[in-house]
This record gives sequence, C-alpha cells and structure tokens, in this order.
Amino acid sequence: MTQADFLQALFPEAQDVPELDFEGPGRFVNRELSWLGFNWRVLEEAENLRVPLLERLRFVSISATNLDEFYTVRVAGLRELVNEGVSTPASDGLTPAEQLVLINADARKLLSRQQEIFAELAAEMAEAGLHIVSRKALTDADKIVLHRIFLEQVFPVLSPLAIDPAHPFPFIPNTGFALALELENLADKRKLQALLPIPQQIDRFVALPAPNGQQRFVPLEELLLEHLPSLFPGFKLRGACSFQILRDSDLEVEDEAEDLVREFETALKRRRRGEVVRLTISAGAPARLLKMIQQELHVTDNEIIEIDGRLGLADLSELVRDERPDLLWPSFTPRVPERVQDFEGDMFAAIRQKDMLLHHPYETFDMVVRFLSQAARDPNVVAIKQTLYRTSNDSPIVSALCEAAEEGKSVTALVELKARFDEAANIRQSRRLERAGAHVVYGFLNLKTHAKISTVVRREGDKLVTYTHYGTGNYHPITARIYTDLSLFTCDAALGRDATKVFNYLSGYVEPAELENLAISPISLKPKLIEMIGAEIEHARDGKPAEIWAKMNSLTEPSVIDALYRASQEGVQISLVVRGICGLRPGVKGLSENIRVKSIVGRFLEHSRIVCFGNGHGLPHKKARVFISSADWMGRNLNRRVETLVEISNATVKAQITSQIMAANMADTAQSWVMSPDGSFTRTPLPEGTFSFNCHRFFMENPSLSGRGSAGASDVPKLTHAED
Repeated sequence: MTQADFLQALFPEAQDVPELDFEGPGRFVNRELSWLGFNWRVLEEAENLRVPLLERLRFVSISATNLDEFYTVRVAGLRELVNEGVSTPASDGLTPAEQLVLINADARKLLSRQQEIFAELAAEMAEAGLHIVSRKALTDADKIVLHRIFLEQVFPVLSPLAIDPAHPFPFIPNTGFALALELENLADKRKLQALLPIPQQIDRFVALPAPNGQQRFVPLEELLLEHLPSLFPGFKLRGACSFQILRDSDLEVEDEAEDLVREFETALKRRRRGEVVRLTISAGAPARLLKMIQQELHVTDNEIIEIDGRLGLADLSELVRDERPDLLWPSFTPRVPERVQDFEGDMFAAIRQKDMLLHHPYETFDMVVRFLSQAARDPNVVAIKQTLYRTSNDSPIVSALCEAAEEGKSVTALVELKARFDEAANIRQSRRLERAGAHVVYGFLNLKTHAKISTVVRREGDKLVTYTHYGTGNYHPITARIYTDLSLFTCDAALGRDATKVFNYLSGYVEPAELENLAISPISLKPKLIEMIGAEIEHARDGKPAEIWAKMNSLTEPSVIDALYRASQEGVQISLVVRGICGLRPGVKGLSENIRVKSIVGRFLEHSRIVCFGNGHGLPHKKARVFISSADWMGRNLNRRVETLVEISNATVKAQITSQIMAANMADTAQSWVMSPDGSFTRTPLPEGTFSFNCHRFFMENPSLSGRGSAGASDVPKLTHAED
C-alpha cells in the first residue's frame, strides 16, 4: 500500500453538506470551540488505558491548566468585547456574545467530565497504593504528624481574615484558592464570616507516612479545616466552602511608551488585579457565603460554576511523583547525534560537514545549549545574535550569552517582552544580559518576535563564517523535554545572510530586501504559503501529482484556508496534522473533499511546524519543496508577529522531514484523532486486533537521518511495535 493509499483508507469518505454555503462564514469552524475540542482530546487521554496511571492523572492536570489559561485570556477578551458593545462576528459568523454562550455550555461539561475522570483515577490510585485522604479518615497518629507539619510549614504563612466593616474582603490573585467560613462564637453565639486564603507558595498536597510502600496525601484545604481551632480559637464551624478565581490576564501596553521595560512592569501590576472572569465554588456552599463572595468579587451568575468534587485540578501534577516509576512512562534518554559524537562534541565541525536537523525531544536539546556554550568559549567566535521568546528561569542559553559578552564577544539578544505569562521572567533575563555587557533589543512594540534564530559568527582563516540555528520551538531546555520540535543547524552562507538581515530588521526596523531562502511574517510568509499552494494547483491542472503535507499547532487564517479549499477543488491532495485549533472543515464534497485533517495527542506535545509541497512529484519525493517554520497558520502569526519560514535544500534533511518525520506522523493511528466536517474529532477507527502505529514510539526507537539513522517511510509500519 502506498502512502497515498494508506491516507485514503485512514480517513472517511467526503460528505455532502447541502446546507453549507461555500462562500459564507459557515465554511469556517469557530476558533474557541475548536480549542475546547482540543482540550477534550487531552482529557480523553486520561481515559486511555494504554497510558500509565499517573500519566493519565497528568493529563487531567494539563486539561485543567489549559482551561484556566483559556478563561484568563480568550474568554476574558471576548467578555471585554461584549462589555464594550462590540458585536462584530468572527470569521465563522459568531458574535462575541454568541461565542461566550457556547463556550460556557461546553466548558461546564468539560469541568464536570474532569471531575468524573479524576474520581475514577483516584479509585485506581488507591488500588495501586496511592491514597488521597480526607480529614475524616485521619487516625490519631496522622493528626499528630499533621499538627507538626501545620505548625512548622503552614501556620507561619497563613492569614485568617474576618470579613466585616473593619476587615474588608481581601484581594485574591489569579488562580487564587480560598476557604470561606461561617463561624459561631462559643461564648456569645455571635456569628462571624471569615476567609482563609490558601497560600500558593506551598504544596497543595501534604504527604503522610504510610506503611508497606503505600503513599498517602492530605489536600491542604483538609489540613486547614482540621486546624481551624488553632486559627479561630473560641469559635465553632457552622458552614464552609472552597472557591477559586480566575482573572483577566490580558496585558495592555501604551503605544507611545518611552521606556518599554518600565511600561511592561506597570502593565504586569495592572494585570494582577484584572477583573474576575470565572469563580468555581464547591457545590452546596452556604447561601450567605456564596452571596458575600459573589458581591465582593463582582461576578455574575454566568461566571459562577459549582463543582461537585475537588477544585484546582491543575495541582494534581504534584501527585505525579518519581517514587512510582511503575505508574509512569518508561524512562527515555534523548540521543546525542552520532555525527556530533564523531567530532567529540565539536558542534562547529559537525555542522561544517553537513547541515544537521535535530528532532527534539528524541534528540537532546543539549546540542542547542552546547552550540552556544561552545561559541561563548571559542576564541575564534566574534559575534553571537539570539532571539529569546520563552526560556527557563535559570537558563543555560542566557548563561552562555552572558559568558560570551563577558569574554568580550559582540552579543545581541532580542528579548520578547510580550511573551504571555513570561513577561516578568524575560525582563529579569534582559537585565541579566545587560549587566553582562550584551546589547539587548526588544523588537517592535506592535509585533511579537516569535522567530527562533541564533547566529554565531566565527573567524576561520581569512574569512568570517556564520553558523545558524533555526528552530520551530522556544529556547527552553525544560519544555524541550516534552515538546516535539525541530532544530536546523547550518553554515550555509545564504541562510546565514538571511538570518543577519532578520536581526537587522528587529534592531533597526528596516525591512530586509532580497531574502534568499527565507520568508518572514508579517512581510512575505503568508504570500509565500499562498504562492506555493497556487503552484500545486497548477501541477494538478497540468495532470501532475499535486500534494501538500503540513503540520502545525493551529490553523485559523481565512485567506490560507480559502487557498487550501481552492486547491482541494482543483484536485490537490492535502493532508494536515493540526494539534489544536482547526478552522478548516475537511472532507466536504465540492469544497474540501481532498483535504484530510488529523490531530496527534500523546506522550509528547506536538509543536513543530512543517510544510511540504510535492512540486509536481507527489510526496514523499526528493524533488519536493520542504519548509520548517516558527509560525502556525493563524492571523496573529502571519500578520502580527515576526516569524520565519525556512526552505530546506540539504537532501538528507529534506528526506528526514518528508520520509521520516511527516511519514510517521501521517501513519500514526495509536494517538490520532480524525476531524469531521462538523469540526469534531474522533479517535482513528481501527478494527479490534488491528496493528496500531505510534509515531512517538517510532521516533524514540529510531535515530533520525541526520543522526545517522536509516528508517524511512517504507519502514514506518514494521519498525514500531503495535500498541500493547
């Protein structure tokens, strides 16, 4: 069976959708509802019995964290539009108010399902020896241990607060969690309402001693309720509830800011006090407490969600502990590419031999760190330039740049202050770089710099050679362990010149002229994509094989979707791997019958962006045109960010992307969901006992072509075991 035949068999037949206007907004799927669909897929992995128990618990935590962020950004933004009276519909035709209604209904179902799955997992965990213990189940010995923990680790950071005219309702931060209490004075029967904020600085789950290899954990709120007499002596508890809030976390910065760093610091302070956009509260809360909380936080009934279960499921990640490796994924050590080993770790020598593409996390991100660390210490290196969008707090990347600057090398760092939720960390990193002597720039006020580029200029004989790294993911060693991304290392002169022109654009605001192997947004990336889609249309009209493979996180840009629709109508075969949001409707007769969309959710988070055009030869083929990118196909990436689209010319790297990476993604059935015309996703339908190919497992077991591996498209099914 050829790759094309396999793909046709994997996806359902195109459907007639007679009520769909091919020219109207109904041709698009709503962005927000599509994102919620992705989070349903994440949660569904928590039910996948092929996934180890604690990893399933992790998926519940991820789903909860994702949904919280969705509310603080996307729902908050729609809510603000409604409050301002904006009724302009999105590309799919839904107004902000209509979207909020649909989001509210679906998100409530999602929250309810999270609780159901968590309850099922908690029962399985208990059978496996991991117990979440309520205060009613505590023994006398437990209480002695917990009392010491309470006094030593919890009591010093608590602030029990009476709520009355002399003690106003306190500020609760975003994701803040608190107990609300109704108390009665034992002496005079006087009633008291009180609040007990639960500190975010300490763990949510307290470990208890347990015999025979068992593990027991007490939620922090249970510990606090157990010790209320120490916090409110002389009072009796008459009623209680717990609640958590989410605040608007969008960031507004003045267009004419004179000092960008100072303006962001001010904006961050404003964001901490953003309006509450969601209040989750334990079911059965006393009416007086609920009314008081609602009034003080200024939330409407629609913004209150009662939870029959445990609040703050994002904190469940604390229970995914290394002490139970039997309940976790088998350990995996990323590979060091054989070519780097051949040159005893010398990155420059390895890159000089041939362009090298690393596939993270299967190949270690340490090679990116080594590239910069080696540059910092190499006396022949004269200059380093680096973009930084997101990185870790104790970043080895920033450390290498600081070392290089302190060694007297010319170091330029583009630090993106507008990276959401990393603004404060990036301000710290920028000041650290400046102290070391690096030149720090912040790019554009109205554009985010999302491109992933690093250049090292090295003196070799009588000339300067530019070594360049182009990535699809952030320079973040922590997330690189779980995000699938690509790193292209090259000393190709044209790609080096292109990178230098982009850095000049970021620092000097002058649009680059005559880029050779690169397209960038917001200038040329979207036109390049549409041009390449148009070229495949011409191949189809000429009777040649016409095919497009693409992989991305999200697809929402209307002009690109319409170009794909036109290509499908002309007979171009299009296969898309879209992890999250997809605004395109695949498999509609007459509109998109030649477009197939799947989503992969599994052990690793799909994050790489790839697009391959058959170029009149079909896919995979050595004459295909192949690109890697930092950009998703969304309006923000193509119109409001600085992004890169890098064409691959090296034959080995091109084969690695088409015949190995994309072929395996297309062949995956174990962790794939197939998209229907209505926007819904269902797991790949496979008859019982059918071989189930897992692309993550394939990549873990087979070195990449750049790493001297040999597995390709023809080997994909037979080199990976069926799912157990």
